[in-house]
Amino acid sequence: MSTAQDTVARIGKRDVRTRRRLLLLVGIALAPVVLSYVAYYFVPRDARVNYGSLLATRPLEPIAGTLLTGAPFASADLRGRWLMLYAGSGRCDRACADALYASRQARTIQNAERERVRRVFLVVDDQALPPGVLAEHPDVTVARVPATAVAGFPEGTDRIYLIDPLGNYVLAWPSKPDVKAMAKDIARLLRASAIG
Repeated sequence: MSTAQDTVARIGKRDVRTRRRLLLLVGIALAPVVLSYVAYYFVPRDARVNYGSLLATRPLEPIAGTLLTGAPFASADLRGRWLMLYAGSGRCDRACADALYASRQARTIQNAERERVRRVFLVVDDQALPPGVLAEHPDVTVARVPATAVAGFPEGTDRIYLIDPLGNYVLAWPSKPDVKAMAKDIARLLRASAIG
């Protein structure tokens, strides 16, 4: 009689263990689905992934002008690299100085990847550049171009534009951006892109 009871007790324990294992397997299978729903509906997140304004994909119109050295300048010659492009007066007012500073810092933050990014300042008038501008920004390409060459910029000339290596507009930042957020945008794009 006691052996029959022992056998029933062993079978009962085995059923309990089997049920626990089955529930554990079901829990493991459902956990990613449940967690994804919780994360999507209940975890607060920033609605914008990027800091700059995302622009509709369209190519940069060809821009021709003259470098400060007197050599010809053509925007098509810069293809193959990411470009941070700013256009403004040669007198380089406060907005211009802020834009050049921000673009320099955002590029520098990229460390080894910074060589993939070129900075370009398009001067749209005959004003002379203040001497300190070139000293502070030796890596910027400065070219004089007609004002009509930049008239088609998507968000006007008081912006810093990021152009991809294929020559398309990608992002636009204000002339005085948050440098860290701008650098984060660039880093994300450089990481995701194999070109340039």
